Order: sequence, then structure tokens, then C-alpha cells
Amino acid sequence: EVQLVESGGGLVQPGGSLRLSCATSGFKFDDYGLSWVRQAPGKGLEWVSSIYPYSTSTYYADSMKGRFTISTEDAKNTLYLQMNELTAEDSAVYYCGAKGGELDQHWGQGTEVIVSS
Repeated sequence: EVQLVESGGGLVQPGGSLRLSCATSGFKFDDYGLSWVRQAPGKGLEWVSSIYPYSTSTYYADSMKGRFTISTEDAKNTLYLQMNELTAEDSAVYYCGAKGGELDQHWGQGTEVIVSS
């Protein structure tokens, strides 16, 4: 069974940093594209970043570029999102996902990030 479990969320002050983790199992890690999306209160899902471990390609939404870094640790089948210079606009539930094809997509349950003083 494919499983993705996010962790690392919590309360952080504006300008602070957090590193989110996504522990995965049940699939060949390097055969999937991996992504982070988020959902702020009252808003829809927003794509944050993607990485393709087999090609080392990474992609970021414009508002995250330069502040967020997506990475993987293959030995642990784990996806990360390093978030710096956080603002209140970054407050959201963050979800990690894995995509092996149009009919092979999986998402975790999310971890909440609250950026507030």
C-alpha cells in the first residue's frame, strides 16, 4: 500500500523557518514525481513545488522560489521541503504527493503550518 506521511509543521514566527518531511513507502521512490501542495484557510489547493529524483529536476511556484527548497533523501524514501522567510501568507496545510502516472497518484494527510506572532 502506498503511504505518505507528512511531519514537521507547527507554529513559527514570521521570518522563521521550518522543514517539512514526507516519509513514503509502498512504491519505488525514484520512479515517481514528488510534489508539495498546500491549502490555506478558505482557499483552494495551491501547488508549491515538485521534484523528479531520477532526473534531479526541481520546480517551484513563483511565490516560493528563492525561499523554499525541495529535496529528497533516497535512502530513507523521504521528501523534504525547507521553508525560509515565512510569512503569514504561507500558513496552510501542506500535503506531499507522489505521481507515477495519470492513474497512479497518492497524497498524504497533511501537516499544518501556522505563521504568526
